[in-house]
Amino acid sequence: MAGSPPSPWTDWQGHALVVGVGGIGQALLEALPARAPGLTLWSAGRRPRSDRRHLALDLSDDASLEALAARAAELTPLRLLICSAGLLHDGDLQPEKRLARVRRAQLERSFAVNAWGPLLLAQALEAALPRDQPSHFASFSARVGSIGDNRSGGWYAYRAAKAAQNQLLRTLALEWRRTRPQACVTLWHPGTTATGLSAPFRSGVAPQGLFSPQRAAAHLLDRLPQRTPEDSGAFLAWDGTPIPW
Repeated sequence: MAGSPPSPWTDWQGHALVVGVGGIGQALLEALPARAPGLTLWSAGRRPRSDRRHLALDLSDDASLEALAARAAELTPLRLLICSAGLLHDGDLQPEKRLARVRRAQLERSFAVNAWGPLLLAQALEAALPRDQPSHFASFSARVGSIGDNRSGGWYAYRAAKAAQNQLLRTLALEWRRTRPQACVTLWHPGTTATGLSAPFRSGVAPQGLFSPQRAAAHLLDRLPQRTPEDSGAFLAWDGTPIPW
């Protein structure tokens, strides 16, 4: 509702789902019980976990997303959905330093996870989101997905896929303002974090600019509860400042 204050998560009841159980995802799973004790916590991703509330999920596979959608009733009401999944490098998939390195298959693979994945995740779980209670959907974008802030070039597939995610989820936020007016969609740049995703590319990062997964998770969990439906669709850095589209 217009002008409504943020609702403290300590009072929330329902479910929370963290998609992507890598470094930041795991840190979020460890921190959330103290932040939102009334939310039943679930995880989802390709990595197996022994937790009974872990759901197998491959964002690039339609059958996997359909299986998740079939379990939406178990997650209702879904008050908090965080997508920390992302793909930057894996085998033949590597950031391209020049045009000659661009390949169609690598573009499609990056888009499948980094662009289409979060939108199709939202589609699979839309029925679980409440219409009459506040909810948050935060998805990890990246500063390199900013078109206005692109000063160095390169990284064609990853940059473009993250920029596409920004557009897709901005569009989703506008739709949910009509159909789920208490939902807040946030595109989140977590900063350079000491995880496997950034490992090959952080040699030039100053120590103070490299976050632990726990610190990166804390940045999000400190700021996300402050966001209201009026803020839905924003593209933010780890400190809460807007990033140019």
